Amino acid sequence: MRKKLKITILTIISFVLFLLVLLSIQYTPTYVYRLITMNVADVYDYKNFENHEIQGAKSTNTFISQPKEKYVESLFDELVTKTGFNSFEDWAIESQTTALIVIQKDTIIYEKYFNGFNRDSYFHSQSMAKSFISFLIGAAIDDGLIKSVNDPITNYIPELLERDSSFKKVTIKHLLEMRSGLKYNTSLIPFTNIHSPWHDEAVGYYHPNVRKLLLENVEISSEPGKDFQYSNYNTSYLGLILERATNVTVSNYLEQKLWSRIMEYDALFSIDSKESNFEYMPSRLIARAIDYARFGQLMLNEGDWYGNQIISKDWIQESTLENKSIPRDIYPKWFGRSDKRIYYNYQWWGHANKDGTFNFYANGNLGQNIYIIPHKETVIVHCGNSLQYYSGDFDLWNVALQLNLKLNDNNELK
Repeated sequence: MRKKLKITILTIISFVLFLLVLLSIQYTPTYVYRLITMNVADVYDYKNFENHEIQGAKSTNTFISQPKEKYVESLFDELVTKTGFNSFEDWAIESQTTALIVIQKDTIIYEKYFNGFNRDSYFHSQSMAKSFISFLIGAAIDDGLIKSVNDPITNYIPELLERDSSFKKVTIKHLLEMRSGLKYNTSLIPFTNIHSPWHDEAVGYYHPNVRKLLLENVEISSEPGKDFQYSNYNTSYLGLILERATNVTVSNYLEQKLWSRIMEYDALFSIDSKESNFEYMPSRLIARAIDYARFGQLMLNEGDWYGNQIISKDWIQESTLENKSIPRDIYPKWFGRSDKRIYYNYQWWGHANKDGTFNFYANGNLGQNIYIIPHKETVIVHCGNSLQYYSGDFDLWNVALQLNLKLNDNNELK
């Protein structure tokens, strides 16, 4: 019996070692080390990577603050009750919420931080970074550095044609819409809900040379423009196109076009490695929550920042409005099929309401949201480190439906 157990243990160890060697050969030893030591991504990951620094504005407009804390917290009553808590404070702590900011008509009516975070803390964007990359594509078009979203990506990355001529069919717009047809492995370890070591979410996140990965390894698996597949490679290719078109790092261009013009604080953008020096475009922008709110306010005002047009109004509309020409059946069923539905456009998510209005939002894992409600002149920022008691796709949508900007006689929001 002991002999059999010993053989079994040795067999398992041998298999694991073989797997680690195989992964090291395929994805580099650095990838394997990061996969083992960092495991599941969280909001503190930026501390494990080298970061580019992004400078904020030397001087910039600041928001007026008129707190309406009781009112804002009451908008979450349904969520608090649904998740089984007795108070908003209990929900905020147990949901691992780290920041909540609400701005209405250029005025902060709520700004609170939880679970050890404060205004000066860094907040990991997760996939909210995708919406910033979308912004930069629009800025590059405004600058004449990118001709059009209809450009084939091979205009900027011609090396791809050497591997597969099908890449000439992929346009920048396909990448923005997550309709590029790129192959994206989403396999799980059998009998678990854990990403396999070959899952492209992990490969792209921990790889020390994402640029090389994009140029040499990513393949096309379906007809570009046909299907919707949420894939981080789409955003990484957008970043590579920006790097080629602008001849500077994406961090540098983000600083030029946005951060140094309107942001209150400096920011960070994590890179894959010192040697590669390529930002991880899909999710590792690190900033203060109030600056995420400032970006939301800029988008709400269609690119205008107190009289200064930072980016063209046309780009804001093109990138955030629903493209109703796209068949709804290409999206997952949970997007909805009725007059109340979720949509996706140019690295932004959107909510179409029954009354014909819409909200749009940057959406990141573990509870990161910049939620914009145009018809109510409202921006909500939520940051967190868990999705156990919070859904970025539905909970702020419900809050938005309850908003009412009219003041009562006591000058309190109803």
